[in-house]
Amino acid sequence: MTAISDAALDSGIRGASPSAGSPEFEPIGVTARYPPPSAGIDPDQSKGWITRLMPVIRTHGGLLTAGLVTGIIGLAVQVAVPAAAQKAVDSAASGDRQTLWITTVVIIGLGAARLVFGGANRYLLFKLGWNVETDMRAIMYEHLTKLSFSYYDRTQSGQVISRANSDIRSVQLLLSFGPIISVSVLSFVLAFGYMIYVHPLLALVALAPLPGVYWFGVRFRDQVFPLSWVSQARMADLATIVDENVSGTRVVKSFAAEERQIALLGRSAQRIQWANTRIVDSRSRWNPLIESLPRLGTAMVLLYGGWLAIQGEVSVGTLLAFSAYVIMLQLPFRMAGFVLMQGQRASAAAQRIYEILDEVPEIADSPGAVDIAHPHGRVDFQDVRFGYNPETPVLDGFSLCIEPGERVALVGRTGSGKSTVARLLDRFYDADGGSVLIDGLDVRDVTLRSLRHTVGLVLDEPFLFSASLHDNIAYGRPGAARSEVVAAARAAQAHIFIQELPDGYDTVVGERGYTLSGGQRQRIAIARTLLANPKVLILDDATSAIDVTVEEAIHQALQVLMADRTTIIIAHRLSTISLAERVVMLADGRVANMGSHAELLATDPRYVEILARYGNGGDDGGPPAAGNGAPGENRP
Repeated sequence: MTAISDAALDSGIRGASPSAGSPEFEPIGVTARYPPPSAGIDPDQSKGWITRLMPVIRTHGGLLTAGLVTGIIGLAVQVAVPAAAQKAVDSAASGDRQTLWITTVVIIGLGAARLVFGGANRYLLFKLGWNVETDMRAIMYEHLTKLSFSYYDRTQSGQVISRANSDIRSVQLLLSFGPIISVSVLSFVLAFGYMIYVHPLLALVALAPLPGVYWFGVRFRDQVFPLSWVSQARMADLATIVDENVSGTRVVKSFAAEERQIALLGRSAQRIQWANTRIVDSRSRWNPLIESLPRLGTAMVLLYGGWLAIQGEVSVGTLLAFSAYVIMLQLPFRMAGFVLMQGQRASAAAQRIYEILDEVPEIADSPGAVDIAHPHGRVDFQDVRFGYNPETPVLDGFSLCIEPGERVALVGRTGSGKSTVARLLDRFYDADGGSVLIDGLDVRDVTLRSLRHTVGLVLDEPFLFSASLHDNIAYGRPGAARSEVVAAARAAQAHIFIQELPDGYDTVVGERGYTLSGGQRQRIAIARTLLANPKVLILDDATSAIDVTVEEAIHQALQVLMADRTTIIIAHRLSTISLAERVVMLADGRVANMGSHAELLATDPRYVEILARYGNGGDDGGPPAAGNGAPGENRP
């Protein structure tokens, strides 16, 4: 395999560069298929969860208003049916056939209207619930993309997945059913008003058991809320275990740890079972009481109303209407158990969601941040101090200046801070002290989008998406032509193996790219970065998993590609270090020595020792592992 020619580069990757005289920073432009949410969650944490959600709900005010109006009309029609039936029964008893026929037609019309308005009410309110759920997912995901790496270092992925899925669904269910059940309260008001109008004492008899329903409902709510919180938190723990076992299935199988992981999952499932069983116990204790007490009212109405009918004080039609209205009085109370349980679950879910949305990103554009419009590629570290744990600094007084177009290799023992230098330059983290400059601008004073457009990073553990190879290479430039993608793949020595795949560039790789070898993934990652055409290129052990023969061909291509861009090479292989014009050796978080490879080899025994000991690769410790605060592997 040979390196691609300058002409191919000019027509391919370099062809992606802006024309002369135009700003070199051009953010990725993707036309959104769906509009973003018009509003976000109220940031005032002192407000109740539903109040904080109101800005999102108000953006769908038309659906809410239409749903409530149709619901009110439908319930008004429903309340009118027993009154019409009363008239019909009394007319039949008195032999008034004309009135009987009229009221019968009226009842049929009321039934048809109830069908139309009731159906419209459910459709509109369910659509409202789904729209709010969609907005919440978009708001959640957008916020997750803004959160800093430090947040993901301490947060389990399963917790995030659970809150972005099951917790949002719990809120959606309440928003769909809550208004429907709330509107049913109107049927209670209308029905009770009519009953008071017809016979006040009989109406009070029907209402007598209902205060007990309220008392039982409060007790039920107080028990269910903490249990709902525990249940959903443990569901998130279970999601974490499943996510880790799916992502780390190769590790699990390589250690024959399937039974141990199954036992771990079983214990987590039992913890969820305990919480859910307690919720079921509460439901079985309180729901029958909440639903049965109103039926006692029915029995009392039939007993007292029947006696009144025998005495001739009320008609049979009136007794029939009262029986129907008692059912309407019961409906809100019969649904109270569901509303209370779902309301407490939604409340717990919303508070878990808000825990993420209230998280303030540590890395964000500062007020007045500017774009790097015409990057030259000068990089300057001035007395930088940084540690993933404050008490354990990784860099301590690190200073280094890299001129535009210069190629510098960073070499050092494990934990010396080599990869940390790359993370600070791309502003994955902010330095605790000192300054990181690019073209004389502090990275904290430039926009993140232009900074990361200017600085391209190729990691030693590349991540590929479960998409086609074309889409993976074009990830940084979704609109890139196939010819540009092919040119980048040729430069990364990936074109030949891609052509040998069944669908070529349209081949869909498995999750994380595990259907490819480690070296193939690294080549795709290199192609992806080269296509983005950054002015500053960081290679963090980017060829550690690549065959020596293939690596040599990639190095030949990189020699051409690095000609006019600043390149930072983090490596231990001598072949990779040879790409650099200057070698910088790190020790104790600062520059210990620098010079050409030959100079360090001849004058610094530590450099010789590093090449001998770490020649097969290594890392620098990286940030704390997620969720436990302990040092872990390098993280992208």
